[in-house]
Amino acid sequence: MTTDTRPDTRIGDVTEPVLRLESVRKTFGDHVILHDVDLDVPQHTVTALIGASGSGKSTLLRCTNLLEQIDDGAVFLDGEEITDPRVDPDAVRRRIGVVFQAYNLFPHLTVLQNLTLAPRRVHGLSREEAETRAMELLERLGLAAKAREYPDRLSGGQQQRVAIVRAIVGDPRLLLLDEITAALDPELVAEVLEVVRDLKGQGLTMVLATHEMAFARDVADRVCFLADGVILEQGPPEQVFGDPRHERTKRFLSRLTAAGRL
Repeated sequence: MTTDTRPDTRIGDVTEPVLRLESVRKTFGDHVILHDVDLDVPQHTVTALIGASGSGKSTLLRCTNLLEQIDDGAVFLDGEEITDPRVDPDAVRRRIGVVFQAYNLFPHLTVLQNLTLAPRRVHGLSREEAETRAMELLERLGLAAKAREYPDRLSGGQQQRVAIVRAIVGDPRLLLLDEITAALDPELVAEVLEVVRDLKGQGLTMVLATHEMAFARDVADRVCFLADGVILEQGPPEQVFGDPRHERTKRFLSRLTAAGRL
């Protein structure tokens, strides 16, 4: 993957973030999942969302990719309000890559076929162009030898790495990662996280929801702690992990420390 050299979107002298959430609210029935969430994600940065299960992390990502319709507020991608009803959601999703907990690879297609399907049908690349791009990424991630294999012949870690390649093969403006190591055996987690670390080195803008606190502390430029659908605290990882200011952040991190996970 090449480093994104597209210029920042600017308003006046202020650099516009790649992603901006303004007062985003999401409910399911009477249950409020996201409470007036505000978030800015600058270009070439990694933002980690942490918090207990049910805190709203996954819903925030799904709203960002328009997989869930927000009830109030707005989401902006490069300054464009993508939650405007007049915006084509499929066009937006072509600019945002997503990787979920489940690999969601097509079992009847080979790795290479999985990776070239969207570039050919969605982005309009020729078979040769799509396969060249896919093989470059597989080579970079040490998976070139698996190009002709079917997903069920791969380990869980290999399948998740292929899922990441599929998300970035279209050169997305933004990559969303939703607990991508949650379904993996512990010995496979490191190989997937190393891919994310490599993508950060390539300058890809990412938002990731994770329970891997040590990884978030190591790779993120900004950490957001969510509880009950609210971002209670956000800041650089050394501040959030080393000197948390909100009492609920302190309690959350203390429980992880006691469990040996931090």
